[in-house]
Amino acid sequence: GRCGARTGTYRRDGAQESRAGTDSRRRRPLVVTGGPAVGKTSTGRLLAEKVARGAFIDVDDVRHYVIGGHAAPWDGDEGAEQQRLGVTNACASATSLWSAGFDVVVADVVTAASFLLYRAALPNCLVVLLTIDLETARARAAQRPLWLTAPEFEMLHQQAAELTGLADVTIGVDHLSIDEQVEAIESTWDHLTTG
Repeated sequence: GRCGARTGTYRRDGAQESRAGTDSRRRRPLVVTGGPAVGKTSTGRLLAEKVARGAFIDVDDVRHYVIGGHAAPWDGDEGAEQQRLGVTNACASATSLWSAGFDVVVADVVTAASFLLYRAALPNCLVVLLTIDLETARARAAQRPLWLTAPEFEMLHQQAAELTGLADVTIGVDHLSIDEQVEAIESTWDHLTTG
């Protein structure tokens, strides 16, 4: 259909369902953060799949909207600007989706600087920091393609650790499976939700 042509909640078969009560049950936008290979993307996608109307935003994907002249967040002033744009655009999308009645999960390696951007652009978000020791993260990373150098991998883990004490919740995931991570975050998300 056309953009904006359908309002309300629709089932997969196209029949409209009542939206009565959905706003009171909607969760705060969730930002899942931590270093590489901590399980942000896998956990975030699974969380979004578990709810009736769930959306998942991987901020790495948003940053890769820039094709010509793409810069990693650590690539000087241009990288810092593109990181700011990525967070700003992710928060705008999250706000739009949340306003339309979706539970939203955002995955990003949030730094102390980008944390302030999230608080400004997505003020009601719940920030959950997943922590893991570096050796366990390296073992997990060895199971999938990795596009980072060893120094970049370590730097991102150090930057993620800067959120200790800033994040709303910190969950150690060294000995948790992805399903256990999902369960721990889901329980926290349900408990700390405000509409």
